[in-house]
Amino acid sequence: MKKKYMIGFFAVIFIFGALLTAGYQISYDHVTRQQAALDHEVTDTRSITAEGAAVEENGEDSEEGYYLCEMQGVVAVYLSDRQTIYELTEIPLTDLPEEVQQEIAAGKYISTQEDLYGFLENYSS
Repeated sequence: MKKKYMIGFFAVIFIFGALLTAGYQISYDHVTRQQAALDHEVTDTRSITAEGAAVEENGEDSEEGYYLCEMQGVVAVYLSDRQTIYELTEIPLTDLPEEVQQEIAAGKYISTQEDLYGFLENYSS
């Protein structure tokens, strides 16, 4: 009688282990497929140009200077021509102090790249 219980006990453990392994494999395959889909998306860190204007290959514009403006509720960084998007941030405009919100609504000018990244570091999460 004890052998039947032992066989049943090991059968239950084996089935549980097989189900656990199958569940892990299915979730792992799902995550790898999602990651592969994200890897295939085109992610370009160079500037996006509004009118098709070319930006130099090294990422710097010949005329230094940046404008911070509001775009769809977040802060967007434009080059000095105010048409070429330099960088889209994830900084919500509502999280900024009222004074800074007004400056960005008017188009806040930042002269150097160091000042720009200092500003973005201060207000990013």
